[in-house]
Amino acid sequence: MTQTAVTQRSERAVRTAGPEAAPARRRSGRRRIALPYLLLLPALLLELLVHLVPMLMGIGMSFKELTQFFIRDWSSAPWAGLDNYSVSIDFDAPVGQALLTSFLTTCLFTLASVALCWFLGTAAAVLLQENFRGRGLLRTLFLVPYALPVYAAVITWAFMFQRDNGLINHVLHDQLGIGDSPAFWLIGDNSFWALLTVSVWKGWPFAFLTVMAGLQNIPRDMYEAAALDGAGVWKQIRHITLPSLRQVNQVLVLVLFLWTFNDFNTPFVLFGKAAPEAADLISLHIYQSSFLTWNFGTGSAMSVLLLLFLLLVTGVYLLLTTRGRKASDA
Repeated sequence: MTQTAVTQRSERAVRTAGPEAAPARRRSGRRRIALPYLLLLPALLLELLVHLVPMLMGIGMSFKELTQFFIRDWSSAPWAGLDNYSVSIDFDAPVGQALLTSFLTTCLFTLASVALCWFLGTAAAVLLQENFRGRGLLRTLFLVPYALPVYAAVITWAFMFQRDNGLINHVLHDQLGIGDSPAFWLIGDNSFWALLTVSVWKGWPFAFLTVMAGLQNIPRDMYEAAALDGAGVWKQIRHITLPSLRQVNQVLVLVLFLWTFNDFNTPFVLFGKAAPEAADLISLHIYQSSFLTWNFGTGSAMSVLLLLFLLLVTGVYLLLTTRGRKASDA
């Protein structure tokens, strides 16, 4: 049956059905349009319930004097206005000073962790681009830290960092003879390096996986042509690999930054509720301000300030990287 015959039959059916068939067709069309939105509605409601509603409640709590005296009925807590924010950013007072110190520690920790994760992940992905025996096994082994549950991995590192019977001191002090006495890794200034080590060990496989996926889209012809022109490995990486990975790195660095800056599980499992000052990340600091002092209003205000900071950094980062990409493409 030809298309012309089908069309003629449809037109004949419409004429036969008469004008009363038009509303039915409109209802059928509206149902087809509404069906995708109805299927998305449960996921949207769940998203609102899990993320948006607690965030709005936290913002509301930051404007109240919510302490242990109002735990049973949060709505009865007195209105505090911007007092919680004033206390949080008063850097001459103990609360503000502690928050500023934790913020600076978190910034330094995040920059170091993101830089090391990106460097190790990119270097490993580039090295494993060439075909050789055992490449698949190495790729699998590199992804093991990313596949392990966070709690199991970090608690293992906590045992390894024990001063008297940990593996780290056994290797560094007992085997290599570094230091006059075994070092404390989970207290004092060394706790920063312990936390950084665990964070990089846990995070660099994600960078490796992302960069490795991005490298699959670079044509091999470009490397072969560059090699024929006399370009060495470093020039190929500088002029072909890195420019081709620009968009991948743009997303990768942003995701690593947000994950690392907000990381709560790693310091909490490694140090417990009270982290040393050298490893007092802001997520754990806000937890302590909320649940150890029972001052949920101040803790919520700190959380809102952290949210605003991350939104500002994300917006500026996307603006600068997008402008840079457009300028290079022009």
